[in-house]
Amino acid sequence: MEIEVLKSKIHRAVITEANLNYIGSLTLDEDLMDAANFIENEKIQIVNVNNGSRIETYLIKGKRGSGVCCLNGPAARRGAAGDVVIIISYARMDFEEAKKFTPKVLFPKEGNKI
Repeated sequence: MEIEVLKSKIHRAVITEANLNYIGSLTLDEDLMDAANFIENEKIQIVNVNNGSRIETYLIKGKRGSGVCCLNGPAARRGAAGDVVIIISYARMDFEEAKKFTPKVLFPKEGNKI
């Protein structure tokens, strides 16, 4: 049997901008992506702590060291600069493997720094 479990999470990043005129996704500082074990184009869920919204989209690389966390396209309607978000990805794996798996959880500092 396979189940879906938490793979990676960035807990309490801050949205730096929202760009409605883009095709979609979340632009995220590449340092944050690496530290949380995320890859470009990975499916993610964004939970907005300020307004309770939950959306699914995918990641694109932002400038390394910039702290960028930008909601793009329709997602830009679900948050604003200054909102606190949780960025989550899940992985599907064998039930027994999942019992031994440890997700990567990142708690960024001010300015979305590691």
